Formats: sequence, structure tokens, C-alpha cells
Amino acid sequence: MITELFLFADPTLFAAACALLGLLVGSFLNVVIHRLPLMMENEWRQQCHELSGAPVAAVKPFNLATPRSRCPHCGHTLSARENIPILSWLLLRGRCAACATPIPLRYPLIEAASGVLSLLAALHFGPGMHAMAALVLIWALIALAMIDLDTQLLPDAITLPLLWAGLLFNLNDTFVSLHSAVIGAAAGYLSLWCVYWAFRLATGKEGMGYGDFKLLAALGAWFGWMMLPLIVLLSSAVGAVVGITLILFARHRRETPIPFGPYLAAAGLIALFGGTQLTQLWLTLL
Repeated sequence: MITELFLFADPTLFAAACALLGLLVGSFLNVVIHRLPLMMENEWRQQCHELSGAPVAAVKPFNLATPRSRCPHCGHTLSARENIPILSWLLLRGRCAACATPIPLRYPLIEAASGVLSLLAALHFGPGMHAMAALVLIWALIALAMIDLDTQLLPDAITLPLLWAGLLFNLNDTFVSLHSAVIGAAAGYLSLWCVYWAFRLATGKEGMGYGDFKLLAALGAWFGWMMLPLIVLLSSAVGAVVGITLILFARHRRETPIPFGPYLAAAGLIALFGGTQLTQLWLTLL
């Protein structure tokens, strides 16, 4: 208890602790980003077998804790020394210690992003509930953005708890009033739901997935309904710029789907750190 009080009383110590925690969580986020979609596929496959009446073969446990982290190329189980965020990648020179297969740069980058954003949250909000809530949001958005980028999936296992977490944190008006948070959650979901059906009726195609509705609902639960126009505007602007750039310079075909989750996540992070000021500027311009 004394340690906790001292930690929250010293802003510098609190910021350092948040940065370190962010690095450690970033290492775990790499596991979540890789394994959660595979866990979902295994569950869907098992459900299909059950519905078809086919016998379900016994499979080895596979979740976020089991088996231990290992090289996907040679199966080498990583030791504790090989699991230190960023430092292990540098010491190994970006290669597996057993087979020398290159380790993707994205792993230390995700750890670094988690650590830096956690530090910024601690410095921006200071010791207290605001910073702790911000850390939860940051880590969830990093995981969702990368999973959507890899698989075009936004798992309910993250979006729905994130929505409820936003409502629970706002019971004490952490970011906005509970009234605004509830309306924000409903408006966030329904706004993209209407866009989805309007696009589908006009073109016969699906323009986005239901995961996008749930993610925007979660952001509405965290920041309230007044922040939703800014979030949608920012995510759409970033998505348009990235999409046009990919088409022009990366030979990205127009009919190839582009995940919208990373842009919603980026807009959510902008809203977290500067949403109030940007909303005031937006309303002033209007």
C-alpha cells in the first residue's frame, strides 16, 4: 500500500513505471495479435465439425498462455532472456537464436509503441485513474489495429470488453458523463450500421464489417457522443489518404478491401490525447 501511494505521489516514478509496464504489455500484445485470430479459427472449425456431426479430433491446448512462445520456423522455445522487450531483439540482431531466421521488425516496434504511448499517457494525465484507464484503452487499440491489419477481423473478445470498460470507467465521469457515454456507444454503433446498409443497398456490396460498428461504439462509450464526429472524420481522412497512396504507389487494386479498424484506432488515440481541443476547434470553425 505504501509503495502504491509513493508511486502515485511521484509523477516521474509513475511515468517510468507506466513506460516499463507498457513495454512488458507490448510483448504480450504480440502474443495476442498472433494467437487470438488462430484461436478464433480453431473455435469456428470445431463448431463446424459439431454442426456437421463429424467427430471432433482431440487437439493440443492452444491459447494465450499455452504453449510457450516459440520460433514459428524451427519451433525453438524462447527462454526468458529471449523475451525481454526490444532488448532481446537487439541482442539477437533480429534473428532466432536457434535457426537464425529473421525476426520481423514489427515485434519490437509494437513493444516500443506500447511503451511510448503508455509513457505519454502517464505524462499527459498524471498519476491517477485517468492514466490507468488510458493505458487499458491504448493497449486494446494497438491489439485491435494490428489484428485487423493482419486478418481484417476485430474480435469481439476485445471490442465488447472495451465497450463495457468505457462505460464502467465513466461511472465516475473519468472522461465524460455516463449519460454521454451511453449515448455515444449507441450512436457509434448505429451510425456505421446505417452507413453499412446504405452502401449495401446502393451497391450490393459490404463496405465494412460489424467489428467496425462495435469498435466505434466502444470509442463512443469512452469519449461520449460529442467526440464521434471528430473520430469518424479523422479515421476517414487518414483512411482515404492511405488508400489513395496504396493505389498510386503500391499497385493496390481498388476492389481490394482495406481494413478500417486501424484508422478508427488511430483516431481513438488522437481523441485520447487531444480530442477536447480538436472538438473545440471544430465547433469554433462551424
